[in-house]
Amino acid sequence: MFLTTAEAGKRLGIDKQTIRVWHKEGKLIPEYITQGGHRKYSEEQINAFLANRQEQKERKVIGYCRVSSPKQKADLERQAERVKLYLTAQGKPFEIIEDIGSGTNYDKKGIRELINLICRREVEKVVVLYKDRLMRFGYELFKNMCDQFNTGIEIVEMNAKTEQEELVEDLVQIITVFSCKLQGRRAKQTREMIKEFVKNVQVDENSASADSGTD
Repeated sequence: MFLTTAEAGKRLGIDKQTIRVWHKEGKLIPEYITQGGHRKYSEEQINAFLANRQEQKERKVIGYCRVSSPKQKADLERQAERVKLYLTAQGKPFEIIEDIGSGTNYDKKGIRELINLICRREVEKVVVLYKDRLMRFGYELFKNMCDQFNTGIEIVEMNAKTEQEELVEDLVQIITVFSCKLQGRRAKQTREMIKEFVKNVQVDENSASADSGTD
């Protein structure tokens, strides 16, 4: 499907005269010109032109900070302050998006806002303090999406947790998500099971540490 000068101008948010000027300047050459002298533009051409213009705009650096519950508001503030200090030292303008909710919940207000900005090609890179602050699962999928929109991800600090500690946290998150769907006695039993599970793992870790320190 081909667009007239007026239709192309409407898509681009400019008037017909500007389209003509851009043609003369070589910024936007029509796909072809009819025998009557009418310029014709393809939809693919206009969409590519729009994407290129958006790409050329100065894009944002976003510092994303997240905690799991409102009770951790103080932790969120400390996390945001550390990210701000890090980004300020880089000397580039930035914005901070704060989020409260589980790392397995992908429908949080902050993460929705971040994804929308990325899909509009407005984000140069996303900066997080720790990898799991971005999301608990699905990080590779999120990174692939960012790659499609030429958005980088920068992790400020690597977690000092052991693989076993990270695994325990992941398992607890999975069980917690499913337990939220339960009610009454079953929910209570599940919460008690989580506490017991974590306690047993901590005992095993302490025993392993003690054994490794013996001759």
